[in-house]
Amino acid sequence: MHGLVIKSPYIDDILSGKKKLELRGQNTHIRGTIVLLKSGSGLALGTVDIVDVKKLSLDEYNEWTYRKDNGKLPADKLPYKITYAYVLKNPNKYDVPKKYKHPMGAITWVKLPENF
Repeated sequence: MHGLVIKSPYIDDILSGKKKLELRGQNTHIRGTIVLLKSGSGLALGTVDIVDVKKLSLDEYNEWTYRKDNGKLPADKLPYKITYAYVLKNPNKYDVPKKYKHPMGAITWVKLPENF
């Protein structure tokens, strides 16, 4: 099972269904259910499915509903040289967060036990 490290408040917005894309500077071939790990906490808060990944254009970035809903002005550049949008569906927040051991050096992805 793969865990994706995400900062607050974005992890909460994903789990509430408000944020349907996760933007990153690198592509991933991971699809299916992943665990959402709250950055700096040692806690897994829930799961979500990655159903697709696509390169995002500046126009698409500026039209992204999540940005608009949060009052962001149009940007003149993307957040990454090449910006990838991980398309997310089926968020599931755990009733009680689960503890996990964060390996040294892990920044984006953490390999978790299959039965996590």
